[in-house]
Amino acid sequence: MELDIIWVYLAIFLMIPLARIIPRMLAKRKMAGRQTESFGERPQQARTSYTTQQTEPIPKTKNMLVLGAINKGAKTFESIQKETGLESNQLEKILEELEKNEMLMVRQKQGMLGTKIEILPTDKGFKEYYS
Repeated sequence: MELDIIWVYLAIFLMIPLARIIPRMLAKRKMAGRQTESFGERPQQARTSYTTQQTEPIPKTKNMLVLGAINKGAKTFESIQKETGLESNQLEKILEELEKNEMLMVRQKQGMLGTKIEILPTDKGFKEYYS
């Protein structure tokens, strides 16, 4: 009687880990098979070069360089300065000019550590950069 119960527990506790491990192993095999197929049997015409396509414009002025950094997601003064490589005085003048032209807006948030200033692009600034 006790021997029958032990086999039941053993079967249950082995099935749970195996039910998680086996699908992972099968998925790895499928991925390995796809990689060898894609590298070995792919025709030359199907390969395309994506480096020749440019989706973002090349900034011509420092204003457009800063506007591009803001559009890419830089929200603080430090992150914009790090991405553009401009000096703080120069960057401050450019940001003031862009704010006067309504290409960006400054939002102040109250956080746990004090006031946080975010610089966000407006629709006009977004359109100007990508046009």
